[in-house]
Amino acid sequence: MHQIKNIEIIMKILKKEMEKFQNPVATEIGEKTRSPYMVLISCLLSLRTNDKVTGPVSRKLFEVVKTPEEMNKLPLKKLQKIIRPVNFYITKSKRIKDISKILVKKYKGKVPDDFNELMKFKGVGRKTANIVMTYGFFKKDYIAVDTHVHRVPNRIGWIKTKKPEDTEEQLKKILPKKYWQDFNDIIVTFGQNICKPIGPKCRECPINRYCRHYKEIYTKGKIFPHKRERVLLSDKIIPQPKIP
Repeated sequence: MHQIKNIEIIMKILKKEMEKFQNPVATEIGEKTRSPYMVLISCLLSLRTNDKVTGPVSRKLFEVVKTPEEMNKLPLKKLQKIIRPVNFYITKSKRIKDISKILVKKYKGKVPDDFNELMKFKGVGRKTANIVMTYGFFKKDYIAVDTHVHRVPNRIGWIKTKKPEDTEEQLKKILPKKYWQDFNDIIVTFGQNICKPIGPKCRECPINRYCRHYKEIYTKGKIFPHKRERVLLSDKIIPQPKIP
């Protein structure tokens, strides 16, 4: 398995440039609260929901409850009212209540510090379990793969995978372990603000010189910013009409 060329430079650039943007919700909550439970709940709320919605909802919820015990005392209807802005709030509210009950009954109110145990909870997949281990317990042995962490390394040309679980496996083979803990945080921020799924800001990208996608479009296609421009929309190039 090949090693990522210029990885030291790329990660240094990304880490510095991403400081301009707001951290993902799970990272922010983990750093501020040091609570695996709050990281778990915020991650459940974030599924299929934008961080701009998840952040305020999570903060509002944690003003009311902070532990599984407190969650068990909170009426379901009140929980649903608080988290209503997130997508699938009814399903999420029931899962949050169920998980909180199990935590109190089976784990003495503590989120298990074990990846496989986390995976036993209904509604908790590899991404959520990895995020809890990384940003709830601050472990360095995990890489959480969401839509951004799956898309960006494929677009840049580091890997060639179709499934998130394959991306996780491949990244662990080619990415030096010292970058694992911060990788999700950095790449999610990068994917939300620069390397977007639709209309990526390739010309503004601080690592475009190391990117396969950029080279294929702007070098092989002989497309340069100072000549007649073409608009980049998603992964397709649409020629602009000539200006008289």
